[in-house]
Amino acid sequence: MADIMLIAPEMIIGITGLVVLIAGLFMGASSKNALGYLATLGCIAALALVLSSFGTEGTLLAGALSIDALSQFFKLVFLSVSLLVCIASVKYTEGNDNAEIFYTLVLFGTLGMMFVASANDLITLYVAFELASLSTYALAGFEKKNARSVEAAMKYILIGALSSALLLLGISFVYGATATTSIPGIAANIDVLLNNPIGILALVLLIAGFGFKIALVPFHMWAPDTYQGAPSVVSALLAAGSKKMGIIAAFKVFIVALIALQADWRIAFAVLAVITMSYGNIVALSQTSVKRMLAYSSLAQAGYISMAFVVLTPMALTGGILYTMAHGFMKGGAFIAVGAVVYMVMQRNKDSEVPDHLDSFRGLGKTMPITAFCMMVFLFSLAGIPPTAGFVSKFVLFSSTIESGLVWLAVIAILNSAISLYYYARVVKYMYFMPSEEERFSEPVPYLAALIIALVGVLAIGLWPEPFINMAMQAAEVLLPL
Repeated sequence: MADIMLIAPEMIIGITGLVVLIAGLFMGASSKNALGYLATLGCIAALALVLSSFGTEGTLLAGALSIDALSQFFKLVFLSVSLLVCIASVKYTEGNDNAEIFYTLVLFGTLGMMFVASANDLITLYVAFELASLSTYALAGFEKKNARSVEAAMKYILIGALSSALLLLGISFVYGATATTSIPGIAANIDVLLNNPIGILALVLLIAGFGFKIALVPFHMWAPDTYQGAPSVVSALLAAGSKKMGIIAAFKVFIVALIALQADWRIAFAVLAVITMSYGNIVALSQTSVKRMLAYSSLAQAGYISMAFVVLTPMALTGGILYTMAHGFMKGGAFIAVGAVVYMVMQRNKDSEVPDHLDSFRGLGKTMPITAFCMMVFLFSLAGIPPTAGFVSKFVLFSSTIESGLVWLAVIAILNSAISLYYYARVVKYMYFMPSEEERFSEPVPYLAALIIALVGVLAIGLWPEPFINMAMQAAEVLLPL
């Protein structure tokens, strides 16, 4: 019984998802807002359990699941993002007859992400990946009458299927050589893959598969269209949550299972990190759709986090892990802010083809002041301006890169951060320095609640970083014991 309690947060999310789905069958569209509050309560309860048991260790299902500081840290990230999405979606799903399906998919997607964080076996990891992926595919196309949403879902499904096939093929080669799918077991039998063509082939397939999941260039082609076409609250879940699932899985596979092959995959990640951060920032400069700009910005952020694979020191991993939490709050909050603006535009002009265009942000400081302020903080945090979560996480990651002797990589990352400040500041310019003839708009309370929670997260990490750094350090020690 004590062992089962290790996955009590997952049980709460799974049960909440089922309750929401069944309850929705007996409710009318006008009363389904209650389902959003129920999903929110489930996320809060699971978050409280993870926080209260942080640092607890144990295994389940013959070692297929491992509960430790690393898995718990990422569960905090996934549940925090899911909480933001569920709160904001109370307004998004208002009057929607399929609200129970939406919340169930969000919760089951989160459940899959949480199991990925705990997976200690490649098959368990793959199955959990698919649970999360199938849920998010459906969420991306939730607006069935919106051509952009359907297109986003189709591109996401096709590329997701390809990446899953590559991952499964890579796993099969690893299993064929080592005769095990256990992550610690692979590490113990890694000699079979050393200096072996099968090992190199497996490495290439796994890097490509995870490259798609994390959206590293050149495996990123699905991300901009999917993030732009999907509902804004779903884009928040994809960029701030689903992408982190790929990162924790890559941490486990490469740093734990395939650490003996690090000479090969560290070079690959160095190239991918530089290309991804540079391409993402440069292309974001020319975007007029704020969601598309945030999508390319998300590529750049993935490039920064990938530096942890290259530096591979405890402090660099601490920085990369902390960055995932910071990114969850700032990117999730930014997409939810865009969702609030899109809601305003649709209320005032239902024929707008691109409701997230930069022009929609003109004078936002006067028409939606709280949303505009939160958006400004999120954007400056993404650029690494103090005192925000983005600054603290970049400082830890970049300084550890310099300390390890990879000054060239840190310089490239710093230059890219400087470039990103231009397109983030452009949005701020539109919000506060561009005139608007629109009148003050009543900001939806659910969006505001989600934005304020994200704002608190961003400022808490920026102003009081010690507890968050300590938690990230405990998580990093699971990967590279001191």
